[in-house]
Amino acid sequence: MSATIESPNYAYPARSKRRRGPNLEKAGWIFMRASGVVLVVLIFGHLAFNLIWTPGGIHAIDFGFVGGKLADPFWRVWDVTMLWLAILHGSNGMRTIVNDYVHKPAVRSIMLWALGIAAAVLIILGTLITFTFDPCPPTADASLLPSFCAER
Repeated sequence: MSATIESPNYAYPARSKRRRGPNLEKAGWIFMRASGVVLVVLIFGHLAFNLIWTPGGIHAIDFGFVGGKLADPFWRVWDVTMLWLAILHGSNGMRTIVNDYVHKPAVRSIMLWALGIAAAVLIILGTLITFTFDPCPPTADASLLPSFCAER
């Protein structure tokens, strides 16, 4: 007696053996693993610097600390790299979930576009804020500025 098992109803048909070009799903899978490893290093480096190596620990973190940290190009690049990888890693994970659980093509397309737009907006705004942050704006009232702004 033999039983025939029907092919499961996948959202996407099987990849054709004749099809050429990049395998984007494989690239996404590899990106998730690589970005996860890099994110662990970036996040623990961020936490170690802010909480362990900074004199005063968590009590030293205030507006002045953040302003001074964002004035250093090294930390700007570190934070922007962490931001970009976290958003791309998270949105790629959400893309995978949408592809796995949303079966209607129109709804899937709308959700993937919304996800892409949200990720792009967050990356643009986060990068813009990181590189244009000025704790001592020249037009601000001097009484409202932190004490280290008087040195300018």
